[in-house]
Amino acid sequence: MDFKLTEEHIMIRDAARDFAKNELLPGVIERDEKQEFPKEQVKKMGELGFLGMMASPEYGGGGMDTISYILAMEEISKIDASASVVMSVNNSLVCWGIDTYGNEEQKKKYLSKLTTGEKLGAFCLSEPEAGSDATSQRTTAIDKGDHYLLNGTKNWITNGNSADYFLVIAQTDRDKKHKGINAFIVEKTWEGFEIGPKEDKMGIRGSDTHSLNFNDVKVPKENRIGEDGFGFKFAMKTLSGGRIGIAAQALGIASGAYELALDYSKQRKAFGTEICNHQAIAFKLADMYTSIQASRHLIMKAAWDKDQKENYDLSGAMAKDFASKTAMDVTTEAVQVHGGNGYVKEYHVERLMRDAKITQIYEGTSEIQKIVISRGILKK
Repeated sequence: MDFKLTEEHIMIRDAARDFAKNELLPGVIERDEKQEFPKEQVKKMGELGFLGMMASPEYGGGGMDTISYILAMEEISKIDASASVVMSVNNSLVCWGIDTYGNEEQKKKYLSKLTTGEKLGAFCLSEPEAGSDATSQRTTAIDKGDHYLLNGTKNWITNGNSADYFLVIAQTDRDKKHKGINAFIVEKTWEGFEIGPKEDKMGIRGSDTHSLNFNDVKVPKENRIGEDGFGFKFAMKTLSGGRIGIAAQALGIASGAYELALDYSKQRKAFGTEICNHQAIAFKLADMYTSIQASRHLIMKAAWDKDQKENYDLSGAMAKDFASKTAMDVTTEAVQVHGGNGYVKEYHVERLMRDAKITQIYEGTSEIQKIVISRGILKK
């Protein structure tokens, strides 16, 4: 067992930390209030290589391991979870999905633009009646010979308005159930593709979340990913890796809140001493730190499994389930440590608490993670 980071890992982590403090922190409260997409910041993330970290270098990616990616995700998430979810979707779901399962033509045409941030991606699985139950796809893609005809609605799509390319999961043959599902690369400019209103969210308000409508959208046959019927497996394998990224986001949110609470506790005085000297506060800090460290080890193990080509379904689910709970617990306590100041925007922790909740919901709810975990341990 070796718990030391390599020099390259440390360099990547520090670069992400500097970027977050210098580029994301200024204006983060205002972007949250205005629900403003961090367009310029995301562009810089692409220029620095944060949007295609794990993708193959021949297509403009960084060729980095998963550990490098989660280190960067944590640092970005400490400051701005709205920016980190853009990074997560583009890296874990879109770039990784195309790089791993796409053909050469798809990689050349789409991946090379996504890795550099020239174009942005979105992953479209959830529907009004198909969130956790991903097998119940109502969006259809009817085979018309040289193309598919796409019809349906997708909900809660991160980068919904900002993305250029969309990975859309749709039902081609309902009789085959999950084996009749396919995944397609869809371009924003195609006729019949409509973007619905932006969702007014509790947290990650800077990211743009929209419903998407497909009305007789013609999708060329060459834009299907994998063999006919591969779509459900594609979605599940892609989400398994994506959960490691969201776990890292949850860890970053928790770490950011903890660091703010720790600093505040050393400055704020009550009853004649800094509040960190009161056992009630010191014990809160101890619990926060322990949960964060436990989350970090679970996430590192899941990332290591993925890099070693081991099955990471179980370790990824455990990491996301535990880290997302940690994010909620730690941010709530961070607000408590701040007292009344924790309830106002300028101290940042109230935003982090609002941002934390979504990590228990998207890319598989905590309940879904427990299903994955229980099935995994019962197979052993």
